[in-house]
Amino acid sequence: MSERLSTAQPYVLGLFRIVTGLLFACHGAASLFGVLGGAHGGGTVPAGAWPGWYAAVIQLVCGGLVLLGAGTRSAAFLASGSMAYAYFVHHQGDALWPLQNNGESSAMFCWAFLLLVFTGPGAFAADRLFGSRAGSRAGDDATAPVVTARA
Repeated sequence: MSERLSTAQPYVLGLFRIVTGLLFACHGAASLFGVLGGAHGGGTVPAGAWPGWYAAVIQLVCGGLVLLGAGTRSAAFLASGSMAYAYFVHHQGDALWPLQNNGESSAMFCWAFLLLVFTGPGAFAADRLFGSRAGSRAGDDATAPVVTARA
């Protein structure tokens, strides 16, 4: 059973990356363009407004990159940092626990993206399709150190 689960790991990780990136990009699109219900129940965030507009741009761009698997680790690092900022600056002051301070989505996105920083994109990533690692298998990690035997 464990071998079967291990075999599926890169594919499940790829699906996790796709869903997480899509959901994050939807937040950015809602804030910037007013789609999917808009920002905070309707409308858009005013262009250049700190920090909402910049957060929405990070959400849309980084979410899109993570969704596609293009520059996943860098985009996920920036997205994780932006969600840590959102949680500690905008939510933590209201109450200790995310359930109490409405910071659950910020906390979950922060940890989900931090996981992708360390695991890489998994399967189905654009980086793997367009030659950054020609010949690598879908589950191989591009940044894994090469271990060689010493005599």
